[in-house]
Amino acid sequence: MAVLPVSVCIIAKNEEKYIEQCLKSVSQYGFEIVVADTGSSDRTKELAEKYTDRLFDFEWCADFSKARNFCAGKASNDWILAIDCDEQIQELDMNRFGELIGQFPHSVGRLAVKNVKRSADGGMDYETDEIVRLYNKKEYAFASPIHEQIRRIGAPDGEALQGFDIPMELIHYGYALSGEKMAEKQHRNLELLYRQAESEPDNAYIYFQIGQSQAIIGNHTEAITAYEKSLAMDGETAKPYVQLMLVSLMKTYRTAGRMEDALALAQEYASRCATSRFVEAHAELLWNCGQRLKAMVLYLKATLMPDADTLGEGLLRCYAHLIQGYYDTGDIRMAELFKQKFAECKEQQENQLFRT
Repeated sequence: MAVLPVSVCIIAKNEEKYIEQCLKSVSQYGFEIVVADTGSSDRTKELAEKYTDRLFDFEWCADFSKARNFCAGKASNDWILAIDCDEQIQELDMNRFGELIGQFPHSVGRLAVKNVKRSADGGMDYETDEIVRLYNKKEYAFASPIHEQIRRIGAPDGEALQGFDIPMELIHYGYALSGEKMAEKQHRNLELLYRQAESEPDNAYIYFQIGQSQAIIGNHTEAITAYEKSLAMDGETAKPYVQLMLVSLMKTYRTAGRMEDALALAQEYASRCATSRFVEAHAELLWNCGQRLKAMVLYLKATLMPDADTLGEGLLRCYAHLIQGYYDTGDIRMAELFKQKFAECKEQQENQLFRT
């Protein structure tokens, strides 16, 4: 297997729980590994040294972008693949990866990240996001102190990046935390996010992330305020985060008992949002309002969309509601068909979730 001119760059602090499995998954591909430790007091550095001699100390300054850019600066290669300690490479086509780097020398690379989380019944579930993680450090760098994103050096804020899809899949365990640990994490994030909002009051993405953190810890009123502020600043549905925000706002309206607002939002943006997450969330609203036939149409649509496999547990919900809906209407044949689809989907997801 040819070694590609790519350095995997990781920032770490007290990650002994995850870092060895992460580095083990990376090392099998022969990438240069660079780790920037931001002040660990556990065995993180000791474990990292088993897989790389490119281990550096970075004095934490409450800025993830500065830490990531420092780490990239220590890499021998110009192509940087940024991953986190709580992630593992699950799939990678090295030959195709090399071809794409040669074909798109000035573009960034997107990859699929399976975010594992705790489901409502205490088990494990996941949703898949596509995130830009590969870039040439001569042309790009990270920006923003938290929820950092790759930006072209010297480009204005909001510039769209030209990218390609990396034949790689990561599995991310950072959301599979206990309620207490997740709350601690979100409170830390909010401190940085509100600080950044003070210095960048017109940054819609920051308010979206504030909404996400507030929603996770159950502060629904604060979450709605942040989402609505972000949406008023930037409602461009071509941006993936805007469509994700619309889904989050719909769900938060519903949780807060504002079902009419949730339905109105879904209806307003239905023609402009072409993701299975939006369609499934819209269907959930209709189902819970008693509009079950309309909901079934959308559940079926969501299962047939190109990105249906990103729904995780949401895809199972679609099948479950279709099963119930067809039984209720007396169409036993269709109900049995979707029972089979449900079983196949559940088995496939469980195999994917626990394959490391």
